[in-house]
Amino acid sequence: MKVVVATTQVPFIRGGAEIHAENLLAALRQNGVEAEMVSIPFKWYPAPKILDHILACRLLDLEEANGEKIDRVIGLKFPAYLIPHPNKVLWILHQHRTAYDLKNHPQYADLIHQEHGSAVIGAIEQADRRYIPEAKAIYANSRNVAGRLKHFCDIDSQPLYHPPGNAEAFYSADAEPYLYFPSRLNPLKRQSLVIEALAHTRQPISVVFAGAADNPAYGDELKALAERLGVAARITWAGRVSEEEKLSLYARCLGVVYPPIDEDYGYITLEAMLAAKPVITTEDAGGPLEFVENGHTGLSCAPTAQALAAAMDELWSDKARAQRWGREGKALYAARNVSWRNVVDTLLA
Repeated sequence: MKVVVATTQVPFIRGGAEIHAENLLAALRQNGVEAEMVSIPFKWYPAPKILDHILACRLLDLEEANGEKIDRVIGLKFPAYLIPHPNKVLWILHQHRTAYDLKNHPQYADLIHQEHGSAVIGAIEQADRRYIPEAKAIYANSRNVAGRLKHFCDIDSQPLYHPPGNAEAFYSADAEPYLYFPSRLNPLKRQSLVIEALAHTRQPISVVFAGAADNPAYGDELKALAERLGVAARITWAGRVSEEEKLSLYARCLGVVYPPIDEDYGYITLEAMLAAKPVITTEDAGGPLEFVENGHTGLSCAPTAQALAAAMDELWSDKARAQRWGREGKALYAARNVSWRNVVDTLLA
């Protein structure tokens, strides 16, 4: 069976979506499938460029390659999931969010403010409504993403959970006095909220941020914010870390703090659970809330600096309870049957 994984790639940007596509490709191959990835380079500015990408994807012919039939296309991201194929299945990571849930969010709504932005938003929604239903089956990578697809486009889909990369390698060690925030530095991940919360904590909490900045200027802004608030000495900027370092930082932390805005899925939550560490998140975090059970596997609080500070203080002040919550998180992960075998069987059914 020949299968193409179709996704979108912003050159030089690497995050959860790129890891997701690579892991799916590896899982297909490990299960005896002849699979390849087709990655579409994507530029979202100026706004009319998006229309060019939609057209380019609709014009792509993936029905055969080198004279041999391609049996299935699995589409992951906009606009790659619009590529036509008679036997296409979608596993949607997210739609083009600035045309939907982020459209009216002042800090992140870049598209609506661009010239011709409103017209492009309309074209994106029209393309999604028209071409997504072409698929033989439609899955989303979380309930949150499925909910957006239904809310904005009235398209039904089923959530299909998958493990984070290198899931079998995570382990737990004795907790050391730091909270861990592993993510690329990006406004949607809200490292700034954690820095602001540190200024309100009563406990001597320290945080390790691990991840490179999508835009170096944003990394500089975060460090300047920490200096202004007087918390720079309680922050470690680890930058991009190796896989071994990442696993070690998870294993040795007291807990993980992760307060993104309406995250699609959130590998970080699952990675924390695999390392038996509790997670602090916010009530608007989206995907993490599908796994974080408040007071059992971590804490969920209002998305304010004061509320996040109180949650961080609560976790920090009772290390035995934090350890217990971490164990409960690992047990919950096991009970959810999150496996690549289930993913492959579902997408190839």
